[in-house]
Order: sequence, then structure tokens, then C-alpha cells
Amino acid sequence: ARPEAADGRPGRGHEDFRPRIVPYYRDPNKPYKKVLRTRYIQTELGFHERLFVAVLTSKATLNTLAVAVNKTVAHHFPRLLYFTGLRSAKVPHGMVLVAHGDERPIWLMYETMQYIHQHFGSDYDWFYVMQDDTYAQAEQVKALVTHLSINQDVYLGRAEEFIGGDEQARYCHGGFGYLISRSLLLKLHPHLDSCRNEILSVRPDEWLGRCIIDFLGITCVSQLQGQHYHTYELAKNTEPEKEEEEEFQAALAVHPVSDMTLMYRLHKHFSRIQLDRAYQEIQDLQMQIRNLTSLTPAGEAGLTWPVGINAPFLPKSRFEVISWDYFTEQHLFSCPDGSPKCELSGASKADVSEIIESALEQLNSRYQPLLRFSKRQLLNGYRRFDPTRGMEYTLDLLLEAVTQKGHSHVLAKRVSLVRPLSKVEIIPMPYVTEATRVQLVLPLTVQDLDFVANFLDMFAMNTLDTHDNALLTLLFIYHPYDAQRVSQVDVFAGVKAMVGELEKRYAEVKIPWISVKTEVPSQVKLMDIVSKKHPVDTLFFLASVWTEINMDFLNRCRMNTISNWQVFFPVHFQEFNPALVYRGEQTASSSTDFLRDGHFDRYSFAEACFYNSDYMTARTKLAADILDHDEVLESMEVFDVFLHYSGLHLFRAVEPGLVQKYALRSCNPRLSEELYHRCVLSNLEGLASRSHLAMALFEQEQANST
Repeated sequence: ARPEAADGRPGRGHEDFRPRIVPYYRDPNKPYKKVLRTRYIQTELGFHERLFVAVLTSKATLNTLAVAVNKTVAHHFPRLLYFTGLRSAKVPHGMVLVAHGDERPIWLMYETMQYIHQHFGSDYDWFYVMQDDTYAQAEQVKALVTHLSINQDVYLGRAEEFIGGDEQARYCHGGFGYLISRSLLLKLHPHLDSCRNEILSVRPDEWLGRCIIDFLGITCVSQLQGQHYHTYELAKNTEPEKEEEEEFQAALAVHPVSDMTLMYRLHKHFSRIQLDRAYQEIQDLQMQIRNLTSLTPAGEAGLTWPVGINAPFLPKSRFEVISWDYFTEQHLFSCPDGSPKCELSGASKADVSEIIESALEQLNSRYQPLLRFSKRQLLNGYRRFDPTRGMEYTLDLLLEAVTQKGHSHVLAKRVSLVRPLSKVEIIPMPYVTEATRVQLVLPLTVQDLDFVANFLDMFAMNTLDTHDNALLTLLFIYHPYDAQRVSQVDVFAGVKAMVGELEKRYAEVKIPWISVKTEVPSQVKLMDIVSKKHPVDTLFFLASVWTEINMDFLNRCRMNTISNWQVFFPVHFQEFNPALVYRGEQTASSSTDFLRDGHFDRYSFAEACFYNSDYMTARTKLAADILDHDEVLESMEVFDVFLHYSGLHLFRAVEPGLVQKYALRSCNPRLSEELYHRCVLSNLEGLASRSHLAMALFEQEQANST
């Protein structure tokens, strides 16, 4: 209890718990200095990652035990490095190895502690050190550090006595792993050189324990803050599957592991234990949900199946109904390419086989030993993806049921299954910044001349006036007939005059243009010309004349496009024909009602963000594939080049910041059938919504009838 003043108010002992407002003050006599923000907000706020794991290995065991550690527990830890004295000629795939150049055990421990402090001391709260002949339960270790306070100096592991030393002092046995807090590592670092010169020991774990005790006065403990560090020492010829001791089942670390096979057997055994615990916990939670459901306003009717999984999505209109896909064991009747029937193969076939097998397993586990089921045939299969819960299945199975006495009977059963959505994972992505310069590329044909003025006005207002780091290149596409008459009548003379006015208004801005003569303006051929005239590190934004450029979208273009990793194809928002939507009424205000006034045009691939280096790489592979058949390029877009000839991620997403006014596009019949058909569909779906079209037809019929 804190002391209180005579009037009952908190005394001086409470001052640390009372909030204080620190006023902002800047000396007016000092020049203003721009504050440099950190790359990540967690750095600015002082957040640290939780756990770093160091595995001590050697040249002799790097390709055996260290590989076994990497395959069993490495993917459970957020960051894991392997430390060795000498390295072999070839490092196993997927392992980050640090070689110190000396196999002496004490030197290896000293250099490892120095390396951890130098590279990770300011980034992590906990450091777990283990050997490659140790099996550690990764999830248990991660759970352990979440229950420990980071404000204490922690040296936690299997406490062992020094040989001939102080009875009170203990060191942590290296074979069973040990945990060191960040505060302890920071205090230990200044004394590591003294420990290396003054402390003599054969074992590296004893050397480290003696160093911590002599200079910091901290001894190893096996229990701290109510948390126990359980370990188990394996005997020779141990059979993990037959070990039933409670000490073994609860162990966080097991040592010594003599070979790779034993490591894998231990991992399988402890994974089974964790899985059984998870299933038991799920059953307990489901029972609690059933017991509590009767107390809710909805009563037992509000209990959903499966218990604990989100309820199915309830559509509010017929347009929101999620359709079921029909399948058999050989065919799928809802194909990606739109065909009515296709062969079941690949991931879909594996999915169906696994679901049928799971259904039989559940039936047998429920009715055995009275009945044993085997599959005769899948009569009907239905599946659909519910975004609120996962993949749902309904199977009509023809089964053969066999009783304990051997009598068999054929019957049909309908079963329902759900594959719920699992834990969401954040995919690590390379770091990008919003400072990258964007090079806009605008192809123009004669049909686009009426819209160029609006595009240039929006470009000037949203990029030039705001000094955004963006440049513009115009691509004039001349028909052969217009190209022959360009000296007498230049169809793009008006556009060139507008560009000249912009360059006069903004003296530091230059807007170059490129003239091309072609009857078939292939997007790939045009991009080939532009690509050769820009550096390889250029970030292109391939725009259309109806695009209204704004700063928000350009920033998303920069953030969603990653060199040698990802390209971005935004789905722009296309406004409907105002003549059909408003029918003479006043148009909507600037705050556009997206659900009424337009739609996202999924048929258009005109806009794209990508790096020149990525395009050149994919284009080189395409050239090797088609050889001299350049006519193939007329049936392709830039999207197809990246889709079929690059290993990059293609990010296709709706972009509400990319809004286009309604305009009837001119579809070139000389392009490929697919591109022409896609252009026509884009025009048709861009007319109006179903309700607006229905109202227009109704009004027309009313007018005709009168």
C-alpha cells in the first residue's frame, strides 16, 4: 500500500502512477529541423520481436542433426540461425549459417554471444540457445516466453552444479537449451572479453555460466515466475513411442538426440501429443458452447454446426446467394474457363479425395465396432466457398455397411463437411517506399483525342501542382494513312500544343512523346518501344486516356509494385452512362455512390504498374518461346506476358481511387478475338446496372404502349 496524505489524497508514493502532460516547446531562436521518421512504427515505439533462436552445430553434424532440427522445429520459430566454427563446402538449403572460423567450443560460444549482441541485441526480448543434438518443443518454448517478464535478468534452463565449485552456483546445461533475456545479454556483453581471458573451462555452457555468475551474480534457475523449464534426458536405445513417463510428456527439451531418425520420431511423438491436446481442448470448448447456448436469447436454435465455427453466410438478396459447384469423382461441372464440364485434376482432385476419405473416417469412428463402412461410389458431390467460415461440402455416398457378424448392406448416406478457415498468416514482403518515381505511359489514338484535355488537366492538378515524383510520356499511335499526311495535317497537333502549354506553365517539366505507325496497336509492341527508351529500374504506370490520376493511387502503385517480386494490375471503377442512370435527373454529387453510379471493370487490363527490369525479363522469355512469330503479340496484353512468362506475383485488386468517367470505347476489330470480345463486354457492362437497364426498358415500353 502506498502512503496517503492527511487529506485523503494520494501521497508522494503515487506520483509514478499519475499521468503527466508534457507541453511541446520549440526554441524560436533555433532553426526548424525536419524530424526523420523510422522505417517501421514498431522501431519508433521501441517494440522488439519476442524470440531469437541460436543453434550451435559443427561441420561434422551440419548435414545431419542440424538439418533434422531445421526440418522439425525451425519453421515454428520466428528467427533461427545456425552457428558453427567451420562450414562445409555446401550449406543445406533453407538454413542461415554463421561460421566463426574456429572449432574450439569456448571460442564458438564467445563469438556466438558477440554476434547475437551485435546483430540482434536491440531487436529481440528473448534469446534461446540450443545444440543440434537437442529436440525442443518450439510451441512450448514460445508459450514459455509469453509468460515471463522482460524486465528481469533471466538465465533459465536445466540447472547443473559446477564440478568442485560453489554449491549455490548453477549453470544451464547446454544440451537442454537455455533462455537468456535481453537485459541480461546487454549487461553480459561488456564482460565477454574478460571472461574469455580469465575463465578456463572445457565445456562452453560451464564457461558461459561461470561468466554470468562471476560478473553479474546471476545463477541458472529451472523455475521462474511460476514457469517451469521441464527437460528429459534420453537413455540409449530409447523408444519415444513407448515412453509414458509424465516427465517425458511434459518436457520442453530432450537430450541427447543421437541421429536424425530419432529426431524425426521425437517430433512425430510430441506433435501427436500436441494434436491430442488441441482436439481435447476443442471438445471441451464445444461442450461449454452447448451448455451456454441454452442461456442465450435464441436458445438451442442459435447453435450452429459445427459447434464453434462461424454460422453460414446469410444472403440479403438473390444476388448474394453463394452457388454450389457440382462434382463427381471424375469431373467438375463448374470450370474455371467457363466450360460446363471438365476433368477433375490437380488440387481439386486431391481435395475431393481427401474429403471422401475424411467422411468415411468420421463415419467409422462414430459407428464402430457395430458397423464398418466402405465406399462403393460417390453419387453426388457439392461444394462452395463461404468467406465467413470456409469450404463447405455435401456428399451423397453409396456405402457398404458390414456388421460385427459379417452381414453387409448397401445404403446411401448424405454427409456434410466443413473445412474451416485456418489461422491467417501475414506473408513477408520486401520493403518498398513511396518515394519511387513513377513513369506514366499514355498510348493515344485518333479516337482518344476528345479525352486528352481532361487527362492532362487532372495530371497537372494532381501531380505537377503537388510536386509529386511522377513523369509523363505520350505515345502517339498513327494510322499508316495519317502518318503519310503528317507533314500537311498532324492529327495530334492539338495534343502537342497542349503539351507545349504545360511545359511553359511548369518550366521544370518536360513531357516527351514517341510517334508510332501501326494499324494494330498491340499493347506489347507499344511497350517494347517504350521499354527500350527508359532505364531498367523505371517504375512504369501504363495508363489509359480515361484515367484520372491522383496522388493516392500513385502511392498505391508504388507500394503494390515490388521489383523482382510483384506487379500490380488495378481494376478501375467505371462510371455508368449518366443518360441511363439519371434519365434527365440531376447527376450525383462529387461523393459518388459506387453501388449506384458505376462498377469495377474486371474486363479491362489497360492499367498496370510494373518495373522495366521485370518486363524485360518476361519479354525475353516470350521472345524465346515465339521465335519470329510476331503476329502472336497482337493477341496478347502486358498482363498475359507477366502471367505466362514471369514467376512474379500478379496482384489484381479493385482500386476505388482510379475512377473513370463513362465513355464508349472504340474496339479495334483487327485485334485478337479474345481482346475484341473483352472490349465489347466492358462497353456493355459499363452501360448501367441491371436495375437501371430494367427501368429504362420499362419506361420505353410504357412510352410505346401510349
